[in-house]
Amino acid sequence: MPVGDCERAFANAAAADGIALTRAKVPWLNQRGHYGLPPEAHEVRETLGRIFEALGGVETQQRAKRLTPLPGDFLHEPSGTFIEVDESQHFTFWRLRSLDLYPPGTPLGFDLAEYRELCAEWAPRSDRYRASKSAAGFGDAGRLRQRAYHDALRDLVVPTLGHPPLIRVPAPARDGVAAYERVRPQLSALASA
Repeated sequence: MPVGDCERAFANAAAADGIALTRAKVPWLNQRGHYGLPPEAHEVRETLGRIFEALGGVETQQRAKRLTPLPGDFLHEPSGTFIEVDESQHFTFWRLRSLDLYPPGTPLGFDLAEYRELCAEWAPRSDRYRASKSAAGFGDAGRLRQRAYHDALRDLVVPTLGHPPLIRVPAPARDGVAAYERVRPQLSALASA
């Protein structure tokens, strides 16, 4: 399936229900990660620092990045709700490691136990996807670790800055319509609120 097809199918299914989703792009979720957060996000900096370190992040490289916003999947603007559709490449050993470092009581818009199970199930395949690709801030073969960090960044920062917990929708089989159907009642409730 070509890149972006799953997200497009998800957005089209939402639009057919009258739910308008825009591309998620805000200045406080940026390339610098926890080093580029606004002061209001101070309470998650320490946790993100631990996750960054556990994933083998390189501080000097991360701090040197620009404050360019990280593009995400979707934002439901009327409710301020961010939505991420996670294909198989999001379910890796590194993502599981980041999830294990979330503090108890972290407000999440997804089932943490389910995500841990999906990581365990998909990691043998997903850990090979772009495994040798380098990533600034994470060095050689750092792309998988960078993706896990960016997912954690979104999960932890979004509710800290006054938004509802980020909704994550697992779509390891890359079926955007099925992913939408999973959260259709939740998104319909947002749209009617």
